[in-house]
Amino acid sequence: MFKKIYDNYKNFEKITHKILKVGLEFCLFLCVLSVSILLTYNLFIHSPLIYYIGINLFRLSLIFGIEFIICSFITDGIKKQLI
Repeated sequence: MFKKIYDNYKNFEKITHKILKVGLEFCLFLCVLSVSILLTYNLFIHSPLIYYIGINLFRLSLIFGIEFIICSFITDGIKKQLI
């Protein structure tokens, strides 16, 4: 099963691969931003608002990352008329 998913990933079109890469880089940026906000909360400012902003931003980055991965597989499948 993992080999089939890996083979599917290796056969992505260039544009799909590029969109996936840029999307995951954006999610990594959001994740780093949320971790820095949470570190600020932990070390300096103990405001619940900052904590909730950091946690929600972290959750958002994880959700976006998963959506970029799933949507890239679906988009590539539709382009190749496998779905």
